[in-house]
Amino acid sequence: MSLQAGIVGLPNVGKSTLFNAITNSRVEAANYPFATIEPNVGIVEVKDERLIKLSELYRPQRTIFTTFEFTDIAGLVKGASKGEGLGNKFLANIREVDAICHVVRCFDDNDIAHVYDGVDPKRDIEIINYELIMADLTTVDNRISKVEKKAQVKDKEALFEYTILEKVKKTLESGSLLHNKDFNKEELAYLKTLNLLTIKPVIYIANVKEDDIDEPEKNPHFLVVKKIAQDEGNEVVAISAKIEEDLSSLEKEEKLAFLEELGIHHSGLDELILKAYKTLGLKTFFTVGSDECRGWTFKDGMTAPECAGIIHSDFQKGFIRAEVFTYEDIMEYQSESKLKEAGKLRLEGKDYIAKDGDIMHFRFNV
Repeated sequence: MSLQAGIVGLPNVGKSTLFNAITNSRVEAANYPFATIEPNVGIVEVKDERLIKLSELYRPQRTIFTTFEFTDIAGLVKGASKGEGLGNKFLANIREVDAICHVVRCFDDNDIAHVYDGVDPKRDIEIINYELIMADLTTVDNRISKVEKKAQVKDKEALFEYTILEKVKKTLESGSLLHNKDFNKEELAYLKTLNLLTIKPVIYIANVKEDDIDEPEKNPHFLVVKKIAQDEGNEVVAISAKIEEDLSSLEKEEKLAFLEELGIHHSGLDELILKAYKTLGLKTFFTVGSDECRGWTFKDGMTAPECAGIIHSDFQKGFIRAEVFTYEDIMEYQSESKLKEAGKLRLEGKDYIAKDGDIMHFRFNV
């Protein structure tokens, strides 16, 4: 299951530095606008501690972590929805992602230029959101012009579209994003066909100074971002992009020592990935054995056959049942034979809704 988050923000807020840390790659992170022109795509392993523990137990030939894809999208500027700063191209890149990671600068540094001369998170967020709203308004207005006449003569399908589009237009004109607004399933299904930008979930990334990472609440800029995120119903995470980039080059033991020295328990990137999973309704199930232990990403609410289909379409087509046990139980009993003796291994059918941390062996016939 390939899901992607796009990293957006104004120029010089730390997007490319953060992307370097996410992928441990080295894209250009220059101190001037538009250093990133083409979107850089990177795949990061989700280092799930549960899978590490399972591999220690099963000692497989290989361990495969589930992955998450990030795209570093060039900095937007005021007027992007009208083509300023290569805006149309950048907005098109945002349309391709499932969630938006909006990096907001929350630190002062005279050596790093700000495109609008001074750090102001509220203004910066409003600029980006305004451009996304204006781009969506253009999409909505264009669609209204195509269905309006049919709606006036009571064409059922056109009337359905027109009613939703007018509702969306009023929301956008009020300056509100569409994410977390009151749309039913039928309306959401239709809106997805329009590929609107502001309906995508947002995670705000407050890029703070190294000195603030252990207590971001003391940073007034961070508090501004946090309040905006809460008002919108979105997630926020405090990150020092510079620290994350430094951490990305360290071995595990060095990384743990560095985090301890900073007074934090886990990296901001770890928290970002957890927030991304939560925002997109993602969970993880595992397959285990002597050959391979592996994590698989699935959408909350998926059935056992649908999870089997993530591994291979034949598994879903010929699904018979799944042997299921939990991560917690295998850690307690330390072997599948003891799990069976304790009655902790279940046989589940086609209607079983998978849960985060399930370990599944699929039985199928094709």
